[in-house]
Amino acid sequence: MRGRVRWPGAAGHGRVVDNGGVNSEQLPRRRGGLVALIALIVLGLDLATKILAVAVLEGQEPVRVLGGALYLQLLRNPGAAFSMATGMTWLLALIAIVVVGAIIWLAPKLRSTGWAIGLALILAGALGNLIDRIFRAPGVLQGHVVDFVSVFAPNGEVWPVFNVADSVIVCGGILIVVLTFLGKEFDGTVSRRRTQPVAEE
Repeated sequence: MRGRVRWPGAAGHGRVVDNGGVNSEQLPRRRGGLVALIALIVLGLDLATKILAVAVLEGQEPVRVLGGALYLQLLRNPGAAFSMATGMTWLLALIAIVVVGAIIWLAPKLRSTGWAIGLALILAGALGNLIDRIFRAPGVLQGHVVDFVSVFAPNGEVWPVFNVADSVIVCGGILIVVLTFLGKEFDGTVSRRRTQPVAEE
């Protein structure tokens, strides 16, 4: 059980610690700045690649690269990542707003570098696609997301066409799942403690 505990100390005095038995003075520093830095860099990459894709690929046939491992092809997607949930653009936009708000609220509390990276990737991806939904045609909260990468075959025949934002959302989500499985907490603590504290009476 997590909470306040007292470690035995000299002269019968104890030292109160929090965060599942970890002294708050020993926790890593907060990672909110790291979240902001990574999110801004990745968001910039997402926006830049979308602008370039629209400028170069609009009205063109799919471009075969890497021996056919990838095809660059412009697709305007009204749905979620990887072309899922088409026809629910406004709802997806609202969900993205909630996700962005939740991550921004949590960011100042982060002390784990891994969690900071994972949430920064999700934040950047959610913001990247949200910007499309707000500012692109056909209208606010109805905008179609620019996708342009198709793997192994054109037209999303093997895997739905995607963009940088979709990729980083998936990568960030996988990283968070792995960290959770390993017991790594967002506040820098580890749920599988090696030392058992003495419960406070």
